[in-house]
Amino acid sequence: MCRAKNAFAEADRRCAMSLAREALRAQREAERALAKKQKEAKRLYLEARQADARGKTANLAEYVVELENILKATLDVDDHIHFNSLKEVVSSPPFDPGKLAQHLPAPLEEFLPPRPTGLARLVPGAKAKHDQARQQRQQRFDQAKDRWKQQEQARLDRLGKARAEHDKKVLELRATAEQQHAEIELLQHRFAAGDSAAIAEYFRYVLEKSVYPGPALQKSVYPDPALLPGYVPSSPGARNALAPRTFPKNFRIAYVPESKQLVVDYELPTLDVVPEAREHRYVKAKDEVVVTTRPKTQRHALYASVVAQMALRTVHELFESDRSERLDSVVFSGYVATTDKRTGKAVRPYLVTLRTTRDTFLEIDLSHVDPKECLKHLSASVSASPADLAPVRPVLEFNMVDSRFVEESDVLSSLDERPNLMELTPSEFEALITNLFEKMGLETRMTTPSRDGGVDCVAYDPRPIFGGKVVIQAKRYKNTVGVSAVRDLFGTLQNEGASKGILVTTSGYGRASFDFANGKPIELLDGGNLLYLLKENAGIDAKIIVPDDWVDPEPDS
Repeated sequence: MCRAKNAFAEADRRCAMSLAREALRAQREAERALAKKQKEAKRLYLEARQADARGKTANLAEYVVELENILKATLDVDDHIHFNSLKEVVSSPPFDPGKLAQHLPAPLEEFLPPRPTGLARLVPGAKAKHDQARQQRQQRFDQAKDRWKQQEQARLDRLGKARAEHDKKVLELRATAEQQHAEIELLQHRFAAGDSAAIAEYFRYVLEKSVYPGPALQKSVYPDPALLPGYVPSSPGARNALAPRTFPKNFRIAYVPESKQLVVDYELPTLDVVPEAREHRYVKAKDEVVVTTRPKTQRHALYASVVAQMALRTVHELFESDRSERLDSVVFSGYVATTDKRTGKAVRPYLVTLRTTRDTFLEIDLSHVDPKECLKHLSASVSASPADLAPVRPVLEFNMVDSRFVEESDVLSSLDERPNLMELTPSEFEALITNLFEKMGLETRMTTPSRDGGVDCVAYDPRPIFGGKVVIQAKRYKNTVGVSAVRDLFGTLQNEGASKGILVTTSGYGRASFDFANGKPIELLDGGNLLYLLKENAGIDAKIIVPDDWVDPEPDS
């Protein structure tokens, strides 16, 4: 008995030990599986963080490449806009009645009780009970049918009302589109007739298609950092190295018909358009993504390139879109709207300005130029340090050619008492021009009167460094001033040893005049400029109305 008990006990002990070993083995296998799973999760986590950092770096690099190719991005695009493409496409949405299209189920005839059959007919009073039940149910059936008719009529009424509202909206959409189409057709007619406002409006569409892409005007657009994955807009109160600012969408256009000149005042982006971040790198020890900043010199150089490319790109788009040859010359002035960190006040320094003619610009192969060197070739004034907002003086102040100012002068010309420059005596005109430039800070000295009805004087700019001798000629002309007058001014400038020449006229200039003046210290001011300068500097409200019998005098020999 004892031996049997001991055998059973030993067997139980061995079984328990075996079960313990199996449990321990299972536990260890579970721990190894968990460790392997945790290791795999950690590996996947590290790979995800590293991939995210590489992806952000790649996105930044791609965006920088877009900044470097702002000019080239538009060269393969046809910038001409057909007027028909400006017409809104009428898209009438289909009528969707929804549940109103579903008929309500009518009450069924089975609503009534069946007639008694067989032995049920022989039961006393069965027929009377059936007739009574049938009468009650018939009444309920009739009531249900009346309710169904009312509900069905209400559904049809709502369906008709919904269809009428839909048809009304469709008609309104069509009427709006037809009105817009008529406005575009009128714009096209005015453009063909040479209307200044219509010409300016057309070229406004040309530039808008680069900043406001739409279904009809989808052309080349400027790089958009908002398309970067993970982009978070930066703000003055929360700097974000990954978040460059977007390109502004502001510009003004004015057209000078006398000289076929388009003047563009264009807002450029600030330095913030170039990302401060250059690389995102994941640091395993810290479990964080470290941002490497872009060298200051590299960032400033890229920003200067962006400014130069935008100037050339804008002029290119305008000339390429001008198949009707409405433009002989383009004046582009690019500024930034920002805050002066020294004073906290809003400022608008100009960073680039140029005037170029069609023939000069179209001779350039923009696909192979260095933008900054190309601007030098075009005699443009470019900021010495765009990143530091070092300003340049615009070739032409936009307010001097603002179409609203000119139009106001034309409208009021027959109603007010302002002097007409074309009716002044030669001595009065001479006094007016002298007064103007004296008010502008020059010391004027009149010369021998000109035989071509104009004013010739030599003035002195007293400012140090920038000042010097200035030759001024003013001519009252009806027709476009010929290039010979500009050549004569340049000859006088050289003979007098002057540092600058200014030619003012009551009319305008042609392409040849701007071509000749390009790169020379000569400023050409037309009639609109003259009216503006008189108003702003001398406080004189004037007008230019050429008498019917006016004949332009012969130029001096």
